[in-house]
Amino acid sequence: MELKACVLFLLLLLSTKLVKTCDFPAVFNFGDSNSDTGGLAAAFGQVPPPNGETFFHRSAGRYSDGRLLIDFMVQSLGLPYLSAFLDALGSNFTQGANFATGGSTIRPPNRTRHQSGLSPISLNVQSYQFNDFHVRTRQVQGIFKQLVPKPEAFTRGLYTFDIGQNDLTGGLFLNLTVDQVKASIPDILGQFKTVVKDVYDKGGRFFWIHNTGPIGCLPYVLEYLQINEGQMDKNGCANPINQLAQFFNRNLKDLVNQLREELPEALITYVDIYKARYALISQAHKHGFEYPLKACCGYGGKYNYNTYVGCGGKVNDNGKEIIVGSCKDPSVMIIWDGIHYTEAANKWVFSHIVNGSYSDPSIPLLLACQRKRD
Repeated sequence: MELKACVLFLLLLLSTKLVKTCDFPAVFNFGDSNSDTGGLAAAFGQVPPPNGETFFHRSAGRYSDGRLLIDFMVQSLGLPYLSAFLDALGSNFTQGANFATGGSTIRPPNRTRHQSGLSPISLNVQSYQFNDFHVRTRQVQGIFKQLVPKPEAFTRGLYTFDIGQNDLTGGLFLNLTVDQVKASIPDILGQFKTVVKDVYDKGGRFFWIHNTGPIGCLPYVLEYLQINEGQMDKNGCANPINQLAQFFNRNLKDLVNQLREELPEALITYVDIYKARYALISQAHKHGFEYPLKACCGYGGKYNYNTYVGCGGKVNDNGKEIIVGSCKDPSVMIIWDGIHYTEAANKWVFSHIVNGSYSDPSIPLLLACQRKRD
């Protein structure tokens, strides 16, 4: 086993000498709570503990016990964790910015956050913020110039997208049928395309786009939609909902192929997050995880999830008020709070996507600035 590991290391060493890896000076991220590093918290109030307990040992604006995929990504690129664009205190944007906020959709929501739980900072708003950021970094003077990216960072940087989940679940929670949500996907992806092209027009050339995960395996979907046994797959996930996610992903991949034709200088990597996450959920015990569909931080029910009381919230239990806390060992759990993933799950998924095995084209993150050789 040690010999095999050494051989693999030598092959990797040789390959990095033969092929120059990317030196991305910055990362600019667009997304929802799967990659939000403090945007929603800055706008609407801090994420309560025990969020952040595993790695940051405090609430760090993330809906997880620790790091997200985007955190592992920038860390692997030798960059600091991304500051949220909306966070005015202690932020440093020299090596990128994060425009994602929890609850964001691609298509602007038609109801308030209080009514729907969705963020008003949809992808088009994130795009407006990026455009303003792009302009103002060239205007800022004095000490503040040291806290923003250099102009070349916008052309040499990596643009990451992880959004779409809330467009699907948001429609279902409005009592739309799966077919009705499917019918909305062309418009949703049309708006996604507009934003990608706008970034390209501003000089962006390197794109890393995640598809949406197996939302039919998440407790908040399983609880809210009351899926019957006949609609479950062998792993306990909701088949119709996962099929909806896969339909969205097929259309997203088709769109990526269109964008490659229309944006000839762009290098776009499509990452199959669905496949990676479902591989983990369906083989949880093999990879050292327990209770793949059960929330670590939650309260009550089959999935340890309550629609009305979230992680860190307060609940009355037999006349006594208690705070909804985390499980004994988050490191063996996949689902954090019924909606999001634990640091351990995010780390596992990252370790399997970073080498390009779940990507189209199948190139590692460190080579995402280069065209794949046939």
